[in-house]
Amino acid sequence: MLNGNLKLALQKRGRLTDKSLQLLRNCGLDIEDYSERLIITTRNFELDILFLRDDDIPEYVSDGVADIGIVGEDVLYERNVEVDVIRKLGYGKCNLSLAIPENKTLNSISELNGKRIATSYPNLLKKFLDENNIKATIVEISGSVEIAPSLGVADVICDLVSTGNTLKLNKLKKSFDVFSSEAVLIKNKFIDKDENKSLLLNNLLVRIDSALTAKTSKYLMMNAPKLALEEIEKIIPSLKSPTILPLADPTMVAVHAVIPAEQFWEIYQKLKNAGASGILLLPIENMIL
Repeated sequence: MLNGNLKLALQKRGRLTDKSLQLLRNCGLDIEDYSERLIITTRNFELDILFLRDDDIPEYVSDGVADIGIVGEDVLYERNVEVDVIRKLGYGKCNLSLAIPENKTLNSISELNGKRIATSYPNLLKKFLDENNIKATIVEISGSVEIAPSLGVADVICDLVSTGNTLKLNKLKKSFDVFSSEAVLIKNKFIDKDENKSLLLNNLLVRIDSALTAKTSKYLMMNAPKLALEEIEKIIPSLKSPTILPLADPTMVAVHAVIPAEQFWEIYQKLKNAGASGILLLPIENMIL
């Protein structure tokens, strides 16, 4: 599709798909139901979305078939291709971890010497072993890594772990972490030479930054006595100086501020103790700093 649109590679089906599409929608992009289609164009932005296997995304971006892509760091660094990471996206977090049978122990990394380790991530595992001066045999398996110990194929596995439920089902327990991963936005080396696509990417990045900032922030509103205003301002972990508005009662003011979402429950009681009332916490759809 040589239409001049920015081309984004996205996982067709998997743990990053829904959250990646939701991020794009939070950026104000009108995305139709793609169903079984491999390429769609957003209705209100010059963007084509290519739906691919996650393992193929780094190569597609590196080769210039796609200009940008969203992929897990585990896949990206396992493939070891030439692309630039331009944003960490804060979702799809998991760890590539070592796991052993429930009836075994692994007290130190040095105990991996001489062991057989099954994994679908041989490059990341090798880097970890080399950094820790461990001599172990890497058994590369394309899938169902968890059953390797029970089949006698390996002593230890190295696989992605999020909740740990899959390990428990296979009577395994997590040991040491090898690599921490989350979804990232990547770009190729060609896009900087295309003025139109560079402008489109910069526009998209403004939208993404706005959506990501809004996701981790809340809009705080409250009424407060004027005499308590100085104390309340010290309590509020505002990204900017709070907005102070007059009320009908001349002894009271309204205080509005944007705060980190996770800090609200740490401060709400302090605000009440200082005299704040009518405290409201509202979601923010987008925010440009």
